[in-house]
Amino acid sequence: MTSKNRRPLPDPDRPKRVRKGLVIINTGDGKGKSTAAFGVMTRAWGRDMKVSVIQFIKQPKGQYGEQMAAEKMGIEMIATGKGFTWESEDLADDASAAAVGWKIAKERILSGDYDLVILDEITYAIRYGWIDINEVLDVLQQRPEMEHVVITGRDAQPELVEYADLVTEMKTIKHPYADQGIKAQRGVEF
Repeated sequence: MTSKNRRPLPDPDRPKRVRKGLVIINTGDGKGKSTAAFGVMTRAWGRDMKVSVIQFIKQPKGQYGEQMAAEKMGIEMIATGKGFTWESEDLADDASAAAVGWKIAKERILSGDYDLVILDEITYAIRYGWIDINEVLDVLQQRPEMEHVVITGRDAQPELVEYADLVTEMKTIKHPYADQGIKAQRGVEF
């Protein structure tokens, strides 16, 4: 064998290439956390992967563009929220809704029936103490080896960030509502 035909020796400093399900977190104060997760949802759907989305803040009224799209695509999207907590008249009701969402999420994650599970805006429910961070980490550790989980929401808990394989922080540079008073736009924000 000539030197031209030889394979290069493996680089001992290069990590081994492995395949495994990823835990992905989209966090930060900027727009786009859920939007990025729904981009992953679309890619997975395009690859014939089975997807489940649990929304912890949005209400189950089908008024959001992603809910309408998921329905058309045949993707399971379950909204258990009561809306934005700062508009809530009964935080106990919000906590109860989060508990329902978490029960569904645990079942989906541990079932082995899904390739991708999205926990949209779950960080809020964890921050308010409605869902125990240690239980979330325990469920993530028990999930099937090739299952991907995407977590969205501001202020992702340090324990989640440490556990995750990929963390992206969205940062606001300029915002139409905050900077110009432009209301949320159909098809962009909802």
